[in-house]
Amino acid sequence: MLYDSGEAWLNAPQKRVLLFGMSGLGKTHLASMLRRGGDWFHYSVDYRIGTRYMGEYIVDNFKREAMRNPFLADLLRSDSIYIASNITFDNLAPLSSYLGKPGDPEKGGLPFTEYMRRQEQHREGEIGALRDTVYFIRRAKEIYDYDHFVCDTGGSICEVIDPFDPADPLMNLLAAHHLPVWIRGTEDHVEELIRRFRQAPKPMYYEPDFLRRLWQDYLAEKNVREEEVDPDDFAVWAYVRAMAHRQPRYEAMARNWGVTVEADEVARISSPEEFERLLALAIDREKAKKPA
Repeated sequence: MLYDSGEAWLNAPQKRVLLFGMSGLGKTHLASMLRRGGDWFHYSVDYRIGTRYMGEYIVDNFKREAMRNPFLADLLRSDSIYIASNITFDNLAPLSSYLGKPGDPEKGGLPFTEYMRRQEQHREGEIGALRDTVYFIRRAKEIYDYDHFVCDTGGSICEVIDPFDPADPLMNLLAAHHLPVWIRGTEDHVEELIRRFRQAPKPMYYEPDFLRRLWQDYLAEKNVREEEVDPDDFAVWAYVRAMAHRQPRYEAMARNWGVTVEADEVARISSPEEFERLLALAIDREKAKKPA
């Protein structure tokens, strides 16, 4: 690990962490709290994907929709209006809406082939955004004079690396520059996240082979054709299975490269100093597990 003891972490002049785990357990909340403290640079992987890597795709999708309206189409053709994505750290709706959900077009669904094409765009963007953290660590220091850096990853990081391979090149790059920190939830947390998702199903990114299996299994179980799929029903059905799929992947990431903190521990944190002390404990806990 980047820091070989809790004391080394606390005394480090530059603290760099990468937060990962299921969406909804506090990664962005924690990173935002650190940013507000004034000493930490907050790098959001999802924001970087939605601006640097998929920004044009998102805006072009808006324009395609606008071109269906004759009034807006004329204004677009004459450059009389400007359409942009107002994506923020706290509002990733433009990215989610572009990714979409497969199924019945009358219910807002995408053809599965188009859905997979957008998934691949996201995969490429996520890998690029994760690699960019090395540049942003340097940029945060050279331009803004931030010593401390927090990388706020998306829940799908475990889908774009091989968490079971200690030689995975992308994860080794990240671990060479950050302390990876898994925010681990309990079964109760998982049930609450599923409950929330049922209320407002959102687009997700999945590893391609896993997603194809999900899609075929759903079609067979529900006995429906692709164009008959209810997009929200599939999204919820897939999300429940994704939670079980991702848990061992996160666990392997923490085992091979980082440390684990509990979601309940994170929920009690109210200051950067408390966060730093929690990670010192987590580093020493991890160190105690390994043979001398």
